This record gives sequence, C-alpha cells and structure tokens, in this order.
Amino acid sequence: QPGFSFLLSGTSHRHLKDRSSFITFSIRISLTSMAKDINVQPQKTYMASMDVGSPAPEFTLKDTDLKDRKLSEFRGKNLVLAFFPGAFTGVCTTELCRFRDDLSKLAGLGGQILGVSVDSPFANMGFANAHNLSFPILSDYKRDVIRNYGLELPDFAGMDGYTAAKRSVFVLDSGGVIRYKWISDDPTIEPNYVEVEDAVSRLQ
Repeated sequence: QPGFSFLLSGTSHRHLKDRSSFITFSIRISLTSMAKDINVQPQKTYMASMDVGSPAPEFTLKDTDLKDRKLSEFRGKNLVLAFFPGAFTGVCTTELCRFRDDLSKLAGLGGQILGVSVDSPFANMGFANAHNLSFPILSDYKRDVIRNYGLELPDFAGMDGYTAAKRSVFVLDSGGVIRYKWISDDPTIEPNYVEVEDAVSRLQ
C-alpha cells in the first residue's frame, strides 16, 4: 500500500508538472502572437489636402455659445476661414479687429468671416466680447482640425508642449472649395488683407 501510494503521488506530480509547463508554453505563444498582431499595423496620421482647388475638409467645432457648428453650414457664401494662434495676444487682436473692420466690405462681396483657434469657447467669448467681434469664432480645443489641416504650431510663445494654430487664411467659394490660402510659420506676421479681399472679390 505505501509503495502504491508513493507511485501514484509521483505520477500525479509529474503529470501536473508537465501539464503546467504545457499551459505556460501555450500562454507564452498566445501572448507573443497577440503582440505581433498588435504591432503589425503602426498607427498613421492622415492629413487632408489643403491645395487650392480642393474642397476644404468638413469639421464640427464649438462656438462661443457651446453650440456645434459645421463648416458646411457656411456654404452659399464666400468664406474667409481664419485660423489664429491665441485669443488676446497682440497680433491676433490686430488681425481679428482688422477683419471686424472689413466685415461690411466683405459682406458686400458675398463674404463671411469665420475664426478658429485652439482656445476654449469661454476664452473665445471673452475675446469676442472685448473687441466687438460679430463673426463666429470656433474652438478647436482638441486640435483635431489643425492636425487634419496641417496647421499645428508647436511650443507656441515658448510654452513647451503647447500647440496652437498657425496663423492662416483660406478663402472658400460658395461650394466650399479652397480658392486662396496663406499659411505662416511665424505667428508674428499678419496676413495680406488686400490679397484676401481680392480673393473674395474674384469669386463674384
């Protein structure tokens, strides 16, 4: 009886040990296979074409009243789409106030102005109220639009890790097609306002 018990125990121990090794080996292979599957396709970032003659990519952003506004809702007018780095900064204030002053002239040409920054809707509201900006200003706080449009300006004003929008202006025709574009890597440079007005007037 003792010998039989010892033999049974030994056999069971070897069986369990072999089974444990097999399970460990199988799990290792499964995890390795999963890791390979995960790393097969690296994540890619696709940037839209922003060439003159291309349709401007659709987007939906919050306005100063926290309402969702789509780019497509401005179709039917010649749109001046102005991205700016930051509310209340010097050059941005000059630029947006200049567009404010030119608003009636552009409206006479069938034009509409739309501003976009990465600032919060609350900051944009304060900015608009402080300077009597009557045109919509949208908030790209997630940076999705400036990433898709290729307008990311990293480390803005020396703030490491802070990404703003490059100062840029697009003129879209009534069908949403880009007819003029201007993009600056230097946030201290203003757009050529005469060029923008001329671009809108040519759409008449």
